[in-house]
Amino acid sequence: METNSREALQADFDAFDISEELGFLLEVPLTHLPDYYRVWLDLASNLTQLIESRKLRDLVHKMPVLSPHLLSNHRELRLAHLALGFISMGYVWQEGQHAPAQILPKALAWPFWMVSRRLGLPPILTYADSVLANWKLRDPTGDMEVQNLDLIFSFPGGESCRGFFIVSLLVEMAASSGITGALEVMRAMKMPDLVGIQRGLIKVTQSLKKMKETFKLMHNHVEPAAFHGTLRIFVSGWRDNPMLPRGLLYEGVSNEPVLLSGGSAAQSSAIQCFDALLCVQHEYETGAFLTRMRDYMPPAHRQLTEALSLCPPLRDFILSRPGGDLCQAYNSCVAALVDLRNYHLNAVAKYVVVPGSRSVGCPLRGVGTALNATGTGGSNVMGFLKSARNAAQKAMILERPSVSREAET
Repeated sequence: METNSREALQADFDAFDISEELGFLLEVPLTHLPDYYRVWLDLASNLTQLIESRKLRDLVHKMPVLSPHLLSNHRELRLAHLALGFISMGYVWQEGQHAPAQILPKALAWPFWMVSRRLGLPPILTYADSVLANWKLRDPTGDMEVQNLDLIFSFPGGESCRGFFIVSLLVEMAASSGITGALEVMRAMKMPDLVGIQRGLIKVTQSLKKMKETFKLMHNHVEPAAFHGTLRIFVSGWRDNPMLPRGLLYEGVSNEPVLLSGGSAAQSSAIQCFDALLCVQHEYETGAFLTRMRDYMPPAHRQLTEALSLCPPLRDFILSRPGGDLCQAYNSCVAALVDLRNYHLNAVAKYVVVPGSRSVGCPLRGVGTALNATGTGGSNVMGFLKSARNAAQKAMILERPSVSREAET
């Protein structure tokens, strides 16, 4: 029985492209491509210096239009998407909020579009790129911890840039056991196996608590002024963005500007999976935004979120069962999710709202003030996070239906 359960779980890991240890992180990302694509990796690897010296746009204009046909596997495509995404963000925002590029040159736009089609991702730097696929170990024999992790590509912002992406990566890694727990609950619901459901929910709760503890590392590794004033604009997109209200024209691909959201924690498959598992019902605007953010996830990860959404509702199942152990396990899980969302709210206040209200000066010609109230994904950041937190609170089972002793018998 145990062997069958293990095999079924492994089948889910394979189907949804999940690592038991790393969750949704891309395992051992590549750092090199065929030599034909050297110009992409050279620009992406020197991006910070090229942006700060204002040379990136000139070099992009000299780039040849390279075909992505030599990219032969998933990891090569992910590295190409990551490199083209970083270069594109640097190109658009090199001059800050006052002079964003209106057109992405064909040498960037066309290969980025084609690579994106093959991956099932949009042609913009996503959370799946900058967090899930942008890491390497300094010591390959060492552990996955802040001191031993580095970025493949980076933006201006120094150690705060590195800290932001690395801590986000570790938060995603902390979600891995919870993703396993969600899969176990999904399978146990089909039987139904009450012990299996409870065991899976306990894993999710522990994982959510670990995610919050890992999130706290952000305060040690990211300076609010550097994040708000320097880094934040480079992960901002061209949808619902006051700096690019019409979007961005992809030369050689589109005749009209394209509207795409920047990288956002709302694109985290882990959090959306936990919402789906726990039957968190988001209000219209928040729900519509989160649903749209699924388009920015790798297709296999998106499919897990949708599979959990289509399962028989766990909350209704628990409400139909007498006895409090399962209900307690569910409520503990919801409470941990609410706690994590509250912590995220506080972090956004520290890193976005407070620096914005103080008009913190920044080295890159005022990049960030236009985004004081807008998330990098284009949402009203505090309103969205409060709505998501409140929706999670409403999922809590406050009163059990009364069950008479005769009915139980």
